[in-house]
Amino acid sequence: SRLDALTRDRPKPMLPVGGRPLLETIIARFVEQGFCDIRLAVNYHADIIVRHFGDGSRFGAEISYLREKKRLGTAGALSLMPPDLSRPIIVSNADLLTSMNYGSLLETHLAAGAEATMAVREQEHAIPFGVVHQQEGRVERIEEKPSQSVLVNAGVYVLDPEVLSLVPPDTFYDMPQLIEDLIGQGR
Repeated sequence: SRLDALTRDRPKPMLPVGGRPLLETIIARFVEQGFCDIRLAVNYHADIIVRHFGDGSRFGAEISYLREKKRLGTAGALSLMPPDLSRPIIVSNADLLTSMNYGSLLETHLAAGAEATMAVREQEHAIPFGVVHQQEGRVERIEEKPSQSVLVNAGVYVLDPEVLSLVPPDTFYDMPQLIEDLIGQGR
């Protein structure tokens, strides 16, 4: 809704940034790093994305499409992936620019023996006020304008093929829910 005026006639990943669609820059970064088998989940104004990228050959990639009949969330379209995958896949939000080394992320995933890996980044959060520390109504100290560092989801994941079986078909399902479901299963 924040970008309503800009996205009324095109999907957000097709907004121009630096003279080309955001999604084109993302795909170019994957291709530059040797990742050329690309699947795009499409729904809203899918025709614009398909028309622009086609089969991907002019971008040095093989692009195919996971066509959502309705919005399936950030992970729901994974239920449309072919069942015969044998290697981990990298999943990325289509509206973020990053200089991430995808190969390094994949190597980290494999070395950890993980079923799912989430890329995170450090986010500094400054509190613009003095924070009062108290106990039982008595002020113990005042911490003037502290900052706090937390890890936030960067919107890029590596998933083993077996994980895709957890994604319910034809259901809105977000990636944080998939991660929570894996955690809930002790995986």
